[in-house]
Amino acid sequence: MPVAGIETWLGRLSIEETDGAITRIHWNEAGSQDKTPLLEEACDQLKAYLEGSLLTFDLPLRPKGGALHQAVFQAMLDIPYGETRTYGDLAKDLNTYGQPIGQACGANPIPIVIPCHRILSANGLGGYSGAGGLDTKIALLKLEGGYPFLV
Repeated sequence: MPVAGIETWLGRLSIEETDGAITRIHWNEAGSQDKTPLLEEACDQLKAYLEGSLLTFDLPLRPKGGALHQAVFQAMLDIPYGETRTYGDLAKDLNTYGQPIGQACGANPIPIVIPCHRILSANGLGGYSGAGGLDTKIALLKLEGGYPFLV
């Protein structure tokens, strides 16, 4: 499977492609420098997003996960740039509980593009499983202006 890496202000990100779709984004992994058209486009879109000039990704995605995880990933993709939802909001929408929502967020294999950083707890930030933890989540929320008291 092809993998391309880019240097960003979040650190090195490696984007993995499988059968014509993005399947993973890894933090701080060297990976190869495969140049497929999809990986080049994914790198360009990720750079543009992190520069603040792209609001919506347009990439074929194929994250691994069961039915609930897929539903949570889609719910996260449906949250507009600059907006947030709580674990409870998603749990209500998906007729489940907050804990499975949090587990699905933590298992998100395509962070940033599938915006798990837009999911907050009822009382604050919640968690973030990407490199840098909450500092990264805060930085992404600030980039989007999606959490007013952080801006």
